[in-house]
Amino acid sequence: MRLFQSPAGALLTRPWMDAAVLSLLRRYFFPLSRLWALAREAQGEEERFIAGTASRGISPRRMRALRACLAHFERCRLKAHMTEQLWHDYLFGQRPVALERLLIAEEMRLDTRTAYNLTRWSFRPFCDLIDASVKMAAPTPAQVAARFGADGEGVPALFDLPVSLPAIEVSRRLPVPHGEDFWLRFVSPSPAMQDMVYARVHAPAGIENPPTLIFGHGICVEFDHYHNLIDEVAALMALGIRVVRPEAPWHGRRVLPGHFGGEQLLSSAPTGMFDFLGAQHQEWAVLIDWCRRTSNGPVAIGGSSLGAQSAKSIAMHAAAWPAALRPDAVLAIAHCSHIAETALDSSLSDIWNLSANLKRNGWNRELTRRWLLRLDAPRAPCVSPECIISVTGSHDTVTPEASARRQLDAWQVPERNRFSYRRGHFTIPLGMIRDQAPLRRLREVFDQCR
Repeated sequence: MRLFQSPAGALLTRPWMDAAVLSLLRRYFFPLSRLWALAREAQGEEERFIAGTASRGISPRRMRALRACLAHFERCRLKAHMTEQLWHDYLFGQRPVALERLLIAEEMRLDTRTAYNLTRWSFRPFCDLIDASVKMAAPTPAQVAARFGADGEGVPALFDLPVSLPAIEVSRRLPVPHGEDFWLRFVSPSPAMQDMVYARVHAPAGIENPPTLIFGHGICVEFDHYHNLIDEVAALMALGIRVVRPEAPWHGRRVLPGHFGGEQLLSSAPTGMFDFLGAQHQEWAVLIDWCRRTSNGPVAIGGSSLGAQSAKSIAMHAAAWPAALRPDAVLAIAHCSHIAETALDSSLSDIWNLSANLKRNGWNRELTRRWLLRLDAPRAPCVSPECIISVTGSHDTVTPEASARRQLDAWQVPERNRFSYRRGHFTIPLGMIRDQAPLRRLREVFDQCR
């Protein structure tokens, strides 16, 4: 954070950095994440690990190296799992726990989980054993039509509110600069998830009835499981804004066995996106309700990349929700008009090779696009154009700025709420660490909402 806030930060938030990040994602992060997921599935057994690769054989020397790598992975995984159990007992348990122990448990959790996540890098010598960075298990077009109807008439039901909202558990609180942190957890109301939702809350100190931003993360981003992860909205607490950061389906504590964070969203395309967005709508409705019950301040929804797309979709569908569940404002960072554009036409889709993988299951590009476009709500957002804030980059090859601009024009969002930078998809949020004008504008919008 200090580096990006320093004068050197201006050099690091340029388009060349985006090209470097994309190269690292292509060459290392996604292939190593696939191997990491294979190790999760193998549970320390090298034969099971090899069976999941494209390899037809491996030398005794490499097998010994693999055995050592898997042993290291299992040690790190066990430490992270045991520490996470202790953390749950301390933060959500019934017995009193001293503050010092709570702080130690949180530090240990981040230490062990970061080490576990970083075991990816120990699989570098084995990248040649796989030929794809995503484990595809896509349904056929016939299976999708059988589930949602030939014309997708069953898709809108995914975004319906649950019949009743689940109860929310609130963890013990930890002091942090500018306030305190705590966690919420509840059973996901989405039938497709059947798991627990976790959300980290950053509450500013000394603010009665603070405004709240529910902020969604991007795909494969597991913000609550790394030490010192760069945070584009860290300044909001100093501005007196409460931030709720939900853990998206299939990420973090919600990753499915044999997968890495976010992979299920890709491997089950296109229906993975349907289930993901449907769950986001229902889970964020629960969080909006909690925000209303715990503060009289206005509520905004937003996010970066996939989190921004989720927030905009919710803002459109929420037009049909009860007034208390409708957000008051939207903050969209690194976004475009349609999710289909990122899935099929972006520089990330090239890395995932989704089109080629879907083709093997009977999909073509146009058919996939038609189904993904059914995710778009046929209505305007429920918030005023004056309360929509956009942050885009002219060099964004994942969520094109021109596409975002067309949507903003259709929504009549005023120019003072549009922040455009000479950056790419990954340097947009990094640049916000130095330039907090969009966050200050959100503060002004909140004041207007009051």
